[in-house]
Amino acid sequence: MTEQLQATEREAVLVEDAAQIRMMGFPVLEALPSRQVPYEQVDPFILVHEGRLKLSDMKGVDTKHPHRGFDNLWYVIEGSASTGHSTGPSGAMERARLSEGALLALRTGRGAWHAEAIGADELEEGQADAEFRGVLFWVNLARKDKQAEPSALVLQREQIPVRQEGDATVRVLVGEGSPVRLGTPALILDVELPVGGEFSTSVPPEFQGFAYLLEGEAAFGANRLRARPPQLVLLGRGDELRVTDASPGTRFLLMAGEPYGEAPVFNGPYVD
Repeated sequence: MTEQLQATEREAVLVEDAAQIRMMGFPVLEALPSRQVPYEQVDPFILVHEGRLKLSDMKGVDTKHPHRGFDNLWYVIEGSASTGHSTGPSGAMERARLSEGALLALRTGRGAWHAEAIGADELEEGQADAEFRGVLFWVNLARKDKQAEPSALVLQREQIPVRQEGDATVRVLVGEGSPVRLGTPALILDVELPVGGEFSTSVPPEFQGFAYLLEGEAAFGANRLRARPPQLVLLGRGDELRVTDASPGTRFLLMAGEPYGEAPVFNGPYVD
C-alpha cells in the first residue's frame, strides 16, 4: 500500500517594512538587507531594492558602477529603462532596452560594469517625462564561482514563461521553463491575482525564501499573516506556500533558493 505524503505548509515567520534609503541620490525601497533578518536566513539572496524614477531625473547623472561576485537581476515592473553593461567582447559595453516586464540577468562574476547611462535612449527619443518602476535583486554566487566570466541575458516580457494557477497569473523569472540559471537552484516568481483569491505553489523544502509585496494585500503562510506593500514576508520551513484572502490586484515576488551555507564578505558593490 502506497503511503501518501502530505505537504507541509510554510508559515510566515516575519513581516517587515522595506526601509526608505537613497542610492546615487535617488529614493529607493530596501527590503534586503533586512534590519531584523540576518543573511543566513535569506541565503542566497543578498539585496532587494525597488525604485520608481522619472527618466528626466537621470539626465546628466553618471549611473555606471562596478559589481563583483553575484548574479544581479533587474526586473522592470512599469515603464521602460535602457541601460548598459560591460559584457561585450573584451569587456565592451553592451546596451539593452528593458521594457515593461523585461528581465536583465547579469552575472557579475569576477567583475563587470553595470547600469551605464540608465534611460539615455529614452531621453534621446524625447521621453523625459516617462517613469519607470523596477526591482533589483542580488543573488550570491558560490565562492568557487566568483571568478566566472561576466555575462548578460535579457528576456523581454514575451520570453518569460507565464502560466495560470487558480486565481493567479504566474510569470517564471527563474525556475521551470525559464532560461535564467543562477549559481544555485532557485525559484523566482512574479505572482499576480487580478481578482484576488488565493494561490499555492510547491517550494522545495531545502529552499529558503520570502515574498516581496508590490500591490494589494494578502494572508501568507499556514498562520495567515497579512502583508501589504512594501513589505517582505520571511517564510519558514516546509514544501508548500499558500497565499489566501488576497485583495483584487495583489501582486508579489516570491523568491526562494537553496542556500550556500557560506559566509560572504560584503564590500559595497562587491560580494566576495
